[in-house]
Amino acid sequence: MRLRGHLFTNLLTTAIAFSYLIQLILPGYKEALWISGLSYQQGEYWRLITAALVHDNLIHLGLNLYTLYVLGTSVELYFGRKKYISIVFTSLISGSLASAFFNNPLTVSVGASGIVFGLIGSLILIGARFGVDKCGIIGFVIANLALGFFLDGIDWRAHVGGLLGGSIVTCVTTRKN
Repeated sequence: MRLRGHLFTNLLTTAIAFSYLIQLILPGYKEALWISGLSYQQGEYWRLITAALVHDNLIHLGLNLYTLYVLGTSVELYFGRKKYISIVFTSLISGSLASAFFNNPLTVSVGASGIVFGLIGSLILIGARFGVDKCGIIGFVIANLALGFFLDGIDWRAHVGGLLGGSIVTCVTTRKN
């Protein structure tokens, strides 16, 4: 069976939303999936992926899902399923690694922001083909990174890691031989 259109984006947003429902019902679920430097150092590497399945609150979830859907749809349609999945997972893992390595080891991180920022990096690089205003996207990135310095609970390190991961994979994927 071949995935068409932006089906992976739909599956991903649905899985994250469903996981949030489980988080609301099942005590300890969020704690079992979040990432921290300490959990990574203890060999709990699955958390590099599972951290995207849990969120701090409904606003956090809503912002991530909306942005993931809007950006992911365009990037998935442009690259196709396989390349898009590589961008998503590289962004997620690089965002989680940046969080685990550069935060205090006891600081926990949750959310799909690494993926979102990876998609932003990808869209900056391919956006001209869609008529996307790079200045607007870059302004959005700068504003979000700045908020991470002033508001508690925003993991700017995961954002930067995801942005770099998504950008690198996009460069490799679009490079002409």
